[in-house]
Amino acid sequence: MAGMRTRATMRGSDPSRTTTAARAANIAKLLLHECTLLLKSFREKENFEPNADGRLVSAPPASSQLDTRDKLWRLHSALEQCHRLLERAIEKEDEELGRTETGEYENTRRTVKNRLVFLLSNTRELLRAAGGSTVLTPSVDGSQVGGDFSRNVFKEKRLDQKPRQEQLFSSLWQSDGPTTAFELKTWVYRVFVEVEHWSKTAVTVLQELQSDTAMEPSKRSTRSARR
Repeated sequence: MAGMRTRATMRGSDPSRTTTAARAANIAKLLLHECTLLLKSFREKENFEPNADGRLVSAPPASSQLDTRDKLWRLHSALEQCHRLLERAIEKEDEELGRTETGEYENTRRTVKNRLVFLLSNTRELLRAAGGSTVLTPSVDGSQVGGDFSRNVFKEKRLDQKPRQEQLFSSLWQSDGPTTAFELKTWVYRVFVEVEHWSKTAVTVLQELQSDTAMEPSKRSTRSARR
């Protein structure tokens, strides 16, 4: 009986989980929109669009074989990395480029950061409800992970295996930083693009979770009627 109750909880029978998933999906949509505005504001402010190829966040590949817990862990850990990158980017931008004014760009940047924190809080709640660990998540270079799933996925991901350019951009956030204003602006832009990418991923994952959770009661009712 205890095992049956545990499986029911994992499948999302708790109505509050449906509400949290819906709320998180809406937050992700807002964050995605605000990231689009931030990138537009950056391009207008700097009058150029840096190359933003490649990923800064270490995450396992998306797969239909992942269960709900692992999908949530993948999303949550990626968003955690985005948050650390964004904080570092804002700090370096203000320090090195002297961002002292408070205009549309700075306000949008602050909104994105606050919205990301709110989304993280909701994905953390969902992950805990699914029985996943939120204690350890991978660092930007993939060196710190938590749980069997994450260890298996990240064990081959080492910073020294990345192309030279990827090493540069992944290490800038934790080192003394870029040596030129252009390098810094390019890195900051890439951080913003990374947050946008994972916001879009969050919308997809959370909408799927919301749909799957909402379908569970009807599935169980059908099975009961057949019995």
